[in-house]
Amino acid sequence: MTVYDLHCHSTASDGVLSPRALVERARDMGVAVLALTDHDEVRGLDEAAEAAHGAGMRLIAGVEISVTWRTHTVHVVGLDVDPAHPRLLAGLAANRGGRAERARRIADELARMGIAGALEGAYAYAGNHDLIGRTHFARFLVERGVVKDVKTVFKKFLVKGKPGYVAHAWATLGEALGWIDAAGGVAVLAHPGRYAFGPARMRQLLEEFRALGGIGIEVVTGSHTAEQVPVYADLAAEFGLLASVGSDFHAPGEGGRELGRLARLPAHCRPVWHAWT
Repeated sequence: MTVYDLHCHSTASDGVLSPRALVERARDMGVAVLALTDHDEVRGLDEAAEAAHGAGMRLIAGVEISVTWRTHTVHVVGLDVDPAHPRLLAGLAANRGGRAERARRIADELARMGIAGALEGAYAYAGNHDLIGRTHFARFLVERGVVKDVKTVFKKFLVKGKPGYVAHAWATLGEALGWIDAAGGVAVLAHPGRYAFGPARMRQLLEEFRALGGIGIEVVTGSHTAEQVPVYADLAAEFGLLASVGSDFHAPGEGGRELGRLARLPAHCRPVWHAWT
């Protein structure tokens, strides 16, 4: 059975493995079709594609775009995009532009809590300084001994309502889906179970997502529990969306799911790869 993993990150954003090392690890885990979906960035795709060719794997060109929807941050994965499309590149560059300022504000918030040196500490983990993000701060906080692991950081810090959280205006949902569509890609709502939405708010998001051209939703993903999988499988069917699978892998042993180690999609789901095969 073909193993798909359509959501993961490299050092081009906030992963710890280079694109080549990521592909090699995926191969070792039995993945046959891999999508590299770095945050607001496509610069790792050439290296990943070369490595995938050598490994006998198929690489899907992808990206994960940060979106502000009704004051909430959500993420949209673009799959099978043209990574050289000018409209996509311009949009991603605009989205990356605010990250340095947000990082400075996060560091200021942490300093007010008595945690000094957070900005420098986070940048030390960021291979691509244009893509400084919360995960880099999380790794710094683990190194400093403030918390035991990255997963705990995101329970106690850096998320809405917790210390160190800084609101930021990303692309609108319409903008992000427009960039993906222009680049010939398939727009997938990433890890819906991570958003603190009730059923009514989730349906509002899915209605708008579909109306703007959204095609798919992650049903099986690293942050979904076994109980959540059928919930999002049913929502995919209700809204006529294709179902995607992705580990959201960032680093070995950093919580979440290992590359390719994913449950099967429920039988009534229509897989997202039907959109490009």
